[in-house]
Amino acid sequence: MLRGELFRADDPELVVAHDRAQELLYDYNATRPGEQAERDGLLRELLGSIGEGVVVKPAFRCDYGTYVSIGDGTFLNYDCVMLDIAPIAIGARCWLASCVQLLAATHPIDPFPRRDGWEYGAPITIADNVWLGGGVIVCPGVSIGEHTVVGAGGVVTRDLPAGVVAYGNPARVVREIGERDRVQLP
Repeated sequence: MLRGELFRADDPELVVAHDRAQELLYDYNATRPGEQAERDGLLRELLGSIGEGVVVKPAFRCDYGTYVSIGDGTFLNYDCVMLDIAPIAIGARCWLASCVQLLAATHPIDPFPRRDGWEYGAPITIADNVWLGGGVIVCPGVSIGEHTVVGAGGVVTRDLPAGVVAYGNPARVVREIGERDRVQLP
């Protein structure tokens, strides 16, 4: 599965791992707003690695959790979904708006193996300081370069370079981030 080869999710070992993740997610998503320490502990138990100062707003969903890594200071807003049948790596200081989907899972185009439950995936890599707007979907095998911004509703089907603004379906690079984007802070 992690090598991108065909597998079946009903494999007994995968079923146990999936059930474990779903139990942890149930507990995580049921926490009260003031229970941040409990949330942090559950995320550390669920995810493969998680940096310092990470905030993940419930509800959060994933398949296994152990194949997700999140860097320091990253923020995931409400209702993010990660289908992590292949590794999903999110860098430091990223912002993922509400309803972002990172979909490392896919299925054969051929209907016969798909009908029989075969699937596969490809890793997703998001570099440091990336901002994904509301409802962005990132497809299997995609990498997004550092400092890149993907506008709300974008569907990222191919790699995006560093330091650009992209949006649309499929997401396309519209321009490089430059001087006009610099903000003078008070």
